[in-house]
Amino acid sequence: MDLTDDQVDRAGGVLLGQAVGDALGVPYELGSAPYDPAAGPQLDGGGLGGYAPGEWSDDTQMAVCVAEVAATGTDLTSATGQLGVATGFLAWFESGPADVGAHTRSVLTAVARRGDDTPLHEAMLQESWAEHERTGRSAGNGALMRTPVVGLVALDDREATARSARAVARLTHWDTLAGDSCVLWSEAVRRAVVDGELDLRGGLDLLGGTEVQERWSAWIDEAEREDPATFVGNGFTVVALQAAWAAVHRTREAATPQEHVAEALRTAVAVGHDTDTVAAVAGGLLGALHGVSGLPERWAPRVHGWPGLWSDDLVRLAVLTAHGG
Repeated sequence: MDLTDDQVDRAGGVLLGQAVGDALGVPYELGSAPYDPAAGPQLDGGGLGGYAPGEWSDDTQMAVCVAEVAATGTDLTSATGQLGVATGFLAWFESGPADVGAHTRSVLTAVARRGDDTPLHEAMLQESWAEHERTGRSAGNGALMRTPVVGLVALDDREATARSARAVARLTHWDTLAGDSCVLWSEAVRRAVVDGELDLRGGLDLLGGTEVQERWSAWIDEAEREDPATFVGNGFTVVALQAAWAAVHRTREAATPQEHVAEALRTAVAVGHDTDTVAAVAGGLLGALHGVSGLPERWAPRVHGWPGLWSDDLVRLAVLTAHGG
């Protein structure tokens, strides 16, 4: 797909917007530090991982693992793509990240302990399924948090985008709800980049049957109707999606792109609980809608993180992904 300059700008904003939201949410995750609504979120670092000011957390770290494969043009649903992402996830985990979600930790710990010769991506899928069977709980927000960049892998093919979103989610989060949330958000990112439109319902037909689509439609309706602060139980992927969408939707009439980004991220962080994840998910979609040029200059150049990347590196990975490598 040939991209216009505006589409390239919007594609470049996806990972960077996510990282900005992530780093703004880091200091306040699970009440790590008190949040001052009057001052708004700050790039102060700290949080559960003792991060440096402006440093992104596991949300963007895992998204980078996906992006480094996608930026080569590799199909994320192929064996090569799945192996590449799985290898990235395990290498990241074994590097000793400061913070790892509990469910993701369980799956990757089990993979790291295996001594057989099963291909790594197949082993990861097996352990993802086993953890789901063992606990019945694999619909945390850990797949959703890394999905915005998946919206760039097939800008001219919404079905391929959906397949990729579900395949990457399932490597650690087997539950259908986790995959559904990733399909909806990745499609919203794709649509924002291609058309400059903000539309979360556009991916409903990519989910299961009518009952599933109606259930998700009702959840989106709720997110648009209720105060964003309602969605504090956002460790669950459905509520995390609702919290992020509520923040983006509630502030969409802001006067400028920069004001929309700032107000939406302020709203996302103010929801509380898993502040870095909600703001990261929201930030990825905001970056897709407004582009690099629409991200506030007081934040965007200052973000950085594992594996030694800065804002320009994220833009490069995102644009390469959008161009199919």
